[in-house]
Amino acid sequence: MKKIAFLGGSSWQEGDQVYQDAYTTAKLLTQNGFQVVNGGGPGVMRAATLGAKAAGATNVLAVTYHPNKHKKNYEGIDPNNPFDEEVVTLDYFDRTKVMLQNTDLHIVFNGSTGTISEFGMTWASSRIHESNNKPIVLFGEFWNHILDVFREHMLVRPGEENLCKICTKPDEVLAYAIQMLGKAAITRL
Repeated sequence: MKKIAFLGGSSWQEGDQVYQDAYTTAKLLTQNGFQVVNGGGPGVMRAATLGAKAAGATNVLAVTYHPNKHKKNYEGIDPNNPFDEEVVTLDYFDRTKVMLQNTDLHIVFNGSTGTISEFGMTWASSRIHESNNKPIVLFGEFWNHILDVFREHMLVRPGEENLCKICTKPDEVLAYAIQMLGKAAITRL
């Protein structure tokens, strides 16, 4: 079963469009045989789990990090994120690395500084491992502006932008996932 990483902001709430987009995308991907993977926290992560669960998933994987003391700016594990399996990692960066290494496609929703680091890690990793890279979906029209700013103010090498696909609707994500990974086999829903 092909695994899809859901990356994005932990502050989004049920009524927010980003939350709804993550929920609907996870539900659609699960209905088509893909497995949802996230960080086990709130926001986009919870939305992805709940969307997958609404489609009948019993195998949502959370790659987590449990700090030994409270971290003011780390969301931690969300008790309202009912994931099924958990892989516990050493720290925040290890959590992201393990999630990116063990999934087949990465979807980056809107978020904050954590999302920026996740996006940077997946984009850099895909460039470095281009022949074996993981497809990256940037969810939302706003990514066009961000990539424009990168092109204007940073060195973006030829072909690097082609490692990312901007999608604005869940069905576009599904079509891209099928294009890049093939139709997933529906094993248990």
